[in-house]
Amino acid sequence: MNIGIPREIQAGETRVALLPAMVAPLKRDGHAVLVESGAGTSAGASDNDYKKAGAQIVKDVRKLYAQADVIFKVLPPGPRKGRPNHEADLVKRGTAYVGFLSPLANAQVIHTFVKNKVTSFSMEYVPRITRAQSMDALSSMATIAGYKAVLIAADRLGKIFPLLMTAAGTVPPSSVLILGAGVAGLQAIATAKRLGAKVEAFDPRPAVKEQVKSLGAAFLEMELPEDAETAGGYAKELSAEFLKKEQETIAERLPKVDIVISTAQVFGKRSPVLITAKMVELMMPGSIIVDLAAEQGGNCELTRAGTTVQKGGVTIVGAVNLPATIPVHASQMYAKNVTNLFQALYPKGATAPAFDDEVTQGCCITHEGAIQNEAVRSALLKKGKPAKKGMKK
Repeated sequence: MNIGIPREIQAGETRVALLPAMVAPLKRDGHAVLVESGAGTSAGASDNDYKKAGAQIVKDVRKLYAQADVIFKVLPPGPRKGRPNHEADLVKRGTAYVGFLSPLANAQVIHTFVKNKVTSFSMEYVPRITRAQSMDALSSMATIAGYKAVLIAADRLGKIFPLLMTAAGTVPPSSVLILGAGVAGLQAIATAKRLGAKVEAFDPRPAVKEQVKSLGAAFLEMELPEDAETAGGYAKELSAEFLKKEQETIAERLPKVDIVISTAQVFGKRSPVLITAKMVELMMPGSIIVDLAAEQGGNCELTRAGTTVQKGGVTIVGAVNLPATIPVHASQMYAKNVTNLFQALYPKGATAPAFDDEVTQGCCITHEGAIQNEAVRSALLKKGKPAKKGMKK
């Protein structure tokens, strides 16, 4: 198969879906790799690096899409500014697509894929099972985001993180509160601890308490529900009554912390508001909130995605796409994830995915002119979008 790697066109996106190091494993399986010229530049990979690895450089992206049997991308297809074609229209009929799709937010892309009988696989929907851990791009990118969020906070805070005992006196450590102890939250805890901060964390899932403590952070105690997470390990949307209790618990800590890193998200839904505007007033002037849930509405009521807001001396950073700020390692991790998924979908010698496989069933969104994922199909139907029902393959 010909695997096409187009350059990401969205503003601020610096990652690439495949680095030169992953070309050889694909070639060993009998595939050819076509890379748009300049696709890897921002991630430290030149056209010459790809050539040395055995890839073919294609200058005209339309030719790349025309020749490719499968497309690897990072971000979902988007409009090409100043050009007539949307990226989704360039994916030729019958081609496969592997990458992030955000299908509920990109209904028109899904409709185009259905119309053109594109077989699409969404990285967001890779099932959280042991066998698929090496394909889990959400976790990989969350690791990067959790790390970078702490660095952003440290850079903006007018204090240093660690305890210092100097001839000029003793400087106490900064205090960091992490909301949400998923992959991003746990990485934020680890990073803040490495920098010497005093760290505490909160999460409604009882199972993560030991993970938080194992990283040296304190866990905020409150009565926790037994069913706070899905079978796939994601946090559930909890009741308004429990959310109020969460806010009360968090509010007690806010006057004593320098930094809040909020990471709480509910898959496919708006993020819970854990910090109201009134609660922000409890924080010390100079405090920082870095909201990693900004693109899903934000955990802070004052968060604005992609914008930094000042309120009463408190800085609220609406962080978006932090992995793109560390493109080399983010691309390295993503390229490994997407290659592992592709090799699972199309084992050596295979020309079509095995649709009875759990991984395939979980992440396949469209195939043969139909939406295969039941959750996506139902959600798009509720929104009034076309969603032709798929057949088992």
